[in-house]
Amino acid sequence: MDAEQPASSEPRPTPGEDRPPRDREALNREALNREALLEPDFLSATGISQMNIVESTGSTNQDLVRAVTVEPKKWADLAVLTAEHQTAARGRLDRHWESPERSAVSVSMVLRPVTAEGMPVPTQTYSWLSLLAAVALREALQETAGVTAEIKWPNDVLVNGRKVAGILAQMTPLGDGSVPAVILGVGLNVSLKQDELPVPTATSLALEGATTTDRTALLKSYLSRFTRLYRSFCNSEGDPAAGLAGGPSLHKRVESAMVTLGREVRAHLPGDHELVGHASRLDEHGSLLVVDHGGREHVVTAGDVVHLRATESGYA
Repeated sequence: MDAEQPASSEPRPTPGEDRPPRDREALNREALNREALLEPDFLSATGISQMNIVESTGSTNQDLVRAVTVEPKKWADLAVLTAEHQTAARGRLDRHWESPERSAVSVSMVLRPVTAEGMPVPTQTYSWLSLLAAVALREALQETAGVTAEIKWPNDVLVNGRKVAGILAQMTPLGDGSVPAVILGVGLNVSLKQDELPVPTATSLALEGATTTDRTALLKSYLSRFTRLYRSFCNSEGDPAAGLAGGPSLHKRVESAMVTLGREVRAHLPGDHELVGHASRLDEHGSLLVVDHGGREHVVTAGDVVHLRATESGYA
């Protein structure tokens, strides 16, 4: 990791606007503490190669995808971009939304997974990176905000059954034959009020009685936990069954926190297909195994999953 590279709020991958908040409510919400995020000891301890902070941008993930594609050598492993405000955030199935200014943690990072010896981690293990982020965020919420969260396959974090955070991992294009980078983004609802939520099934830390809504503390907590788990994951060559950071394996950590397992689910699959069945376990790639009502097991690698009540599953 390139922790020795200088960290700064420049260069920015896109011209994010450094301007005062437009929203009157945002004036009552604290800005990120740039000094704390750029503190050398924090960056050194986490291995973050550069920290970029912008006031406003469309999407931190899309900014980094473009930046890494155009100037790959300028964006090392664990380069981080965070924004006070995202105007065109993107989620699964190309869904878009916008949160009020200073109400969320919006952060993306460049991942170039290699072992301690500098050997590339197999790309087939990259499917675990969003789940690794979910585990790190869950730990951060529990330890920093006193909120107990669960993981919903494949990339949502829930509190009391409602979505508090979403995670999106994107592979960058291969321009020079090298191993592609992964851009991993997290959007966490922090201080949104009920009438500010994007959908009725969402929630925020404030609404769930969090002990803090300090976005700087939450962001630092997440990044600290993610980088520690990420280094351990890379050093085990991306093996999800290996012990992680002196504790259980990533596979075990995810399964123990995943509320999807053991539930009746409806999976909306690519190609407009649908599968209803029992979510039994995760395989070695992090895919969801679903047993349909005829007893056949299906491997679900992508798609939206809806948790069903008993009356919706066909058994009641």
